[in-house]
Amino acid sequence: MPELMKGKRGLVMGVANERSIAWGIASALAAEGAELAFSYQGDAFGKRVQPLAASVGSDFLVDVDVMDEASMDACFAALKDRWGTIDFVIHAIAFSDKNELTGRFINTSLANFKNSLAISCFSFIDVARRASELMPDGGSLITLTYAGSNRVTPNYNVMGVAKAALESSTRYLANDLGPQQVRVNAISPGPMKTLAGAAIGGARATFRHTEANAPMRSNATLEAIGGTAVWLCSDYGACTTGEVVHVDSGYHVLGMPQQENL
Repeated sequence: MPELMKGKRGLVMGVANERSIAWGIASALAAEGAELAFSYQGDAFGKRVQPLAASVGSDFLVDVDVMDEASMDACFAALKDRWGTIDFVIHAIAFSDKNELTGRFINTSLANFKNSLAISCFSFIDVARRASELMPDGGSLITLTYAGSNRVTPNYNVMGVAKAALESSTRYLANDLGPQQVRVNAISPGPMKTLAGAAIGGARATFRHTEANAPMRSNATLEAIGGTAVWLCSDYGACTTGEVVHVDSGYHVLGMPQQENL
C-alpha cells in the first residue's frame, strides 16, 4: 500500500523520543508519503524531536503549550501560514502528577484532577476546534486512550477518569464535525514501554501481565499502532468516526486471565 498519504499534511503532537507512540505514528505516516509538522513543549523536548523530524524530512517544528491560548493560536497560525490547510492531527498528549499515579484513586488531589483533565482531555477539544477550521475539505483527528478508561487498572487512577472523558469527547466531537467530513477517533493500545507509561506505578508488571494474557500473547507494537493511524488518516478511513479502535492484541476482550495464569 505505497503512498496512501501522498499529498496529505498534518500535525503530530506529543513526540517525546523514538519510543513514543506518537513517533510510531509519525514514522508510519511519513513512510506513506505524508508531510509532517511536529509540536513540542520546551527546549529539552525540542532537542529530542528535531533530529527525529529531520529523519522523516520535516523542518516544521512548533513550540506549543496546550494550556496557553496564545501558544495554541501561534501554532495553528503557523500551520495556516505555511500550508493553508491540513488533513490530520495526531494528539498524543496527556499528563498527571507522577506521585498520584500510584496507590489509591481516592487520594487524588483537586489540583491534579483539574490539571490532568485539562491537559489530557480538554486539550484535544481545543485542538479539534482549531484544526477543523483548517480542514475545509474534511480530515482526520486522532487521539490516544487506554483501557483504564472503562476498567479499573491499578495505579492508573485519575488518568482513567481523564481517558474516559477523552473517549466521550471523541464521540461528541465526531458528531459536531461530521457534517464537514472531519473524522474523530481514538486509538487504544495496551501498555507500552514509553516515557509516559513508565510514570505509572507497576508499569513493568502490567506490561508483562498483558503480554502473557492477551489472546495473541503479545503487546502492541509501534508499527501496528502507526498502521492503524495511517488507515484512519487515509481515504480508506473516510467512513470511520467516533470510534475507539483497540490495538492491544485483543486484551480488551478478556474477562479474566488465561487459564494457565489463574
